[in-house]
Amino acid sequence: MNFDLESLSKEELTELKTDVEKALKTIDARRRAEAKRAAEQAAKEFGFSLEEILAANEKKGSKGAPKYANPADPDQTWTGRGRKPNWVVAALEEGKSMEDLAL
Repeated sequence: MNFDLESLSKEELTELKTDVEKALKTIDARRRAEAKRAAEQAAKEFGFSLEEILAANEKKGSKGAPKYANPADPDQTWTGRGRKPNWVVAALEEGKSMEDLAL
């Protein structure tokens, strides 16, 4: 689709710009709706509804209660399981102990 933008008036260009902006805003909504329909169809093929599958994912247990917190930023916590976060590694390198980071 080629437009000869040079031949359009300022009003026509402004209208075209408005139409393009509207189309861009709605494209995500359309694609999201298409994806939802495809997900519902896939779930149906396995004998489930999409809501059942999403609810099952929500019921999984949490990763565990945090046992350690970053003294510099208490919002950063760690359960003590898995790989140590960078802030834990840095605190240990600074000479702090795990007890110093415990909640």
